Amino acid sequence: MRTLDVAALALNTALYAAFGYVFFYILPLTTPGLGLVRFWPQVIIPAVFAVIFGPWVGGLGAAGGIFISDMLIHGNPILSLMAGVTSNFVGFALIGYIARKNFEWKIPMLVAGIVSVLLVWIAYSVVSSEYALLFSGVIVGSYAVLLIIVLLGSKWRSYEVGSMIGLLVGSAIIGTMVPVFSQFFIMPGNTELTPLTISGGFTYFVWTFATEIPFLIVLGPPIIQACYKAFPALQRKEKGANSAKNS
Repeated sequence: MRTLDVAALALNTALYAAFGYVFFYILPLTTPGLGLVRFWPQVIIPAVFAVIFGPWVGGLGAAGGIFISDMLIHGNPILSLMAGVTSNFVGFALIGYIARKNFEWKIPMLVAGIVSVLLVWIAYSVVSSEYALLFSGVIVGSYAVLLIIVLLGSKWRSYEVGSMIGLLVGSAIIGTMVPVFSQFFIMPGNTELTPLTISGGFTYFVWTFATEIPFLIVLGPPIIQACYKAFPALQRKEKGANSAKNS
């Protein structure tokens, strides 16, 4: 890593941890009926770093930041390493990697549409009725915004698709690892073993994706563009094949 990358990694970690800790105590929203997994709009922080400085800076900064905030909030290192650290590292590394690639977008968008339908079905199957409609609306609306941006031929195509894929993978890790943890360890705030069912895992999956994807796809482009305007030297040179391949 360059010296600039190391500095960016440290700043990414610090901002993610600090905003995560402060925001939770201002608005302590967690997964309906299950708790633990927090409302987390600050996902935009490592996403921006991943795009500007690359997948390693984005992924490692997110992993370090979530671990620090987890220790300050629930204090369970095993749970954080199993679910928070892994999901954040993989999810934001993917965003940073895909955002820097030029690719054929039609198949990923078709798959994203199918996954969105599946998520809506899961929401109505496992989430309480008062939240199912809200989650479904957010998922459908987010996909609609994503589709509009991609069809308009925006330079943000790769970032938007990367956000969808990265968050899906990260959410799936959380939805898998938290129930696995609960089979062997006492969950934070409990006094005895309370194993989660598969439906609990799906609830965490849908909650994580539905509450974070709007911040990634809506706030990401203007913040990244503002960073490029403020620090032009950070902007990567675009390869000439980009517009031709994605048009």
